[in-house]
Amino acid sequence: MEPNKTTHEKGPQMKKYILGVIIIVAGFLLLLSNTGFLPYDVMHVIFSWQMLLIGIGVISLFSSESRTPGTILILIGGIFILPRMFDLSFNVMHVFWPVILIAIGVLILTKRLPRRPWHTYGNQVSHQSVEDGFIHEENIFSGGKQRVMHQVFRGGQISCVFGGSELDLTQATLADGVSELEITTIFGGVTLIVPADWRIQLKMTSIMGGFSDKRSYVKESPDPSKVLVIKGSTIFGGGEIKSY
Repeated sequence: MEPNKTTHEKGPQMKKYILGVIIIVAGFLLLLSNTGFLPYDVMHVIFSWQMLLIGIGVISLFSSESRTPGTILILIGGIFILPRMFDLSFNVMHVFWPVILIAIGVLILTKRLPRRPWHTYGNQVSHQSVEDGFIHEENIFSGGKQRVMHQVFRGGQISCVFGGSELDLTQATLADGVSELEITTIFGGVTLIVPADWRIQLKMTSIMGGFSDKRSYVKESPDPSKVLVIKGSTIFGGGEIKSY
């Protein structure tokens, strides 16, 4: 395996399979609805923004190293879809935050801590590690601010749930070939500060959010074969790329 490839090769393949299955099932359900075999009340639940969050959460569970974003999305979608399915005697917002906080607490307790922490600034409640040039960062109701110093950067994963991250890569060197950085933000944001001559490709999916390259000046890369691919999803959140 090439050094700039992630060790989780099954993730993208599994994501493709799960996404394909969900699209096929959605097509069959739409066909049943259009032919009169599926009641409108059922379709009103299936084709809703709540079910969309649940679907994205399921895909994230199978395609990402971290299960936190997927779990949070499924919980949010599940809680808000309950009033559509049942006649509840209580306001769903009264249970939303307690359930979310309980779930996040359980995820924190059951998650293994990183083996090697990166340098951080301030008193941050987050998990960060780097192994062979790969970043692994997870911020939940917290924020992190880091600088990579004189190191080859190969990609990795950043997850922010109700939190944020700032990663300064201006002193880093991009690895040979194609490197991938997976970013997931849910009610959060990520800021990447990169050298002006880095080649970057964005492959982000945004729902009520956005991720953009805001570099005011981009220099020609001395080695066009070096590319950083940024992929993932931003849901009620966002991110940006800057350079100085």
